[in-house]
Amino acid sequence: MERTKVNVAVGIFLVLGILALGYLSIKLGRVSLFGSRGYLVSADFPSSAGLKVGANVEIAGVPVGSVESIRLKDDQAHVVLRMQPQIKLTEDAIVAIKTKGLIGERYVNISPGGSERVVPPNGQLREVQPPVDLEELLSKYVFGKV
Repeated sequence: MERTKVNVAVGIFLVLGILALGYLSIKLGRVSLFGSRGYLVSADFPSSAGLKVGANVEIAGVPVGSVESIRLKDDQAHVVLRMQPQIKLTEDAIVAIKTKGLIGERYVNISPGGSERVVPPNGQLREVQPPVDLEELLSKYVFGKV
């Protein structure tokens, strides 16, 4: 009788541990089980320069979405962004690829515009800033071409 209670307690503890591990794996891995919420918008950059699928999209330093896909379209990087449903982007919003820190990860930064017109789902953000290439800037500085 005592051994059965111990076996049941160990079994319950093991199941709870596996469930906790699964939950953490999904949350930390940014995996969506039942489809992603939000809407898609896209932007065309001359270069995506180190940007990866799953990178953050931020407005004023606050994460508001993620990079859904990156592909080549008409010799430019076509970046599709998944935005949170409550975020409304205006037509004149400026989209830029930035770097966190000096050698940090790349992310997409959006500076809100002043227009009243909102970009619809599956719309296109037209105002883009190309990413800064630090290697190119350093080589220009070192060789005196700045």
